[in-house]
Amino acid sequence: MTCFLDAINKKVAVYKDVGHCVGHAANAKTLKYILETHKLTEETFYYGSTMDFADEEGFAHHDDAKKIVDECFEMIRCEKVAEELV
Repeated sequence: MTCFLDAINKKVAVYKDVGHCVGHAANAKTLKYILETHKLTEETFYYGSTMDFADEEGFAHHDDAKKIVDECFEMIRCEKVAEELV
């Protein structure tokens, strides 16, 4: 399955394949929840063009939507490392 991430109205939208939106997240914790709920943590993700121009979708800076995604993936990586240590 291919997943797409887009910046929409100050949130990151998550799509399973083309056009099937499964959630919107305003922060990394919510994005992580959406990805885990839909079992999308191991998928290939593609950014829509709005991720490069997030300021046009209400974010303060053009890179802010990507920062949410980066923080989310870092949280997921840290949890996996912690699980491996147990």
